[in-house]
Amino acid sequence: MKSRRNQHRAAPEAPATSAAPLNPALAGLKQVHQALKAGQAERQRAAEAAALAASAAAAASRTSVEDARVFRRLVGAVTPLKPNGRVRPRGEPPPALPLQRWADDDAVLRESVSDEYGAEWLLESDDSLSYRRSGLGPDVTRKLRRGHWTVTAQLDLHGLRVEEAREAVAEFLRACVARERRCVRIIHGKGLGSVNRTPVLKEKVRRWLSQKSEVLAFVEARPNDGGEGVVLALLRA
Repeated sequence: MKSRRNQHRAAPEAPATSAAPLNPALAGLKQVHQALKAGQAERQRAAEAAALAASAAAAASRTSVEDARVFRRLVGAVTPLKPNGRVRPRGEPPPALPLQRWADDDAVLRESVSDEYGAEWLLESDDSLSYRRSGLGPDVTRKLRRGHWTVTAQLDLHGLRVEEAREAVAEFLRACVARERRCVRIIHGKGLGSVNRTPVLKEKVRRWLSQKSEVLAFVEARPNDGGEGVVLALLRA
């Protein structure tokens, strides 16, 4: 009996059988489950945020309605105004006014207005012709010749024919008035290059200027400013 038990004890144990491997197709189910779970949590958070936003909007709407109700209760019954046909002015600022230029023009007129009225003046002075419009005193031409007003524009007629010079003078005067140039210089030359050395444009320029509404006065320049080959003109504002 003992020998049998001993033999039974000495018998080697049978090796443990290993578990069968999982199907490879099922190996990623855990990761899929985790991803679905995370997506569900994200959707739940989004739904909660949307619900909070809707609740806040509803509360704000209720507050607005309540404020309007309180306002109407405090104000009471009102009657709309009848249309009166008035037009509300625009909020645009008014354009800037040239106050300084107007003041300068007034000062010039105060200094130059004469009590003598009549035809437009053509004055003889130092063997040169000068011109001033009716209503302007002789001090205007004196100041113009002495350089009281600064020359701000110049036109040189050298090399131009009579018709070209006529058009150039007209265009020059229009441009100067548009740009608010008050005192201008026109160089017509002394006629040294003309036939018989006779100044052709000298007399014509003076005739043209005396017929232009833009011109208030003109004088022949002083010798050191060009003399008989240059005319200084004072233009209207």
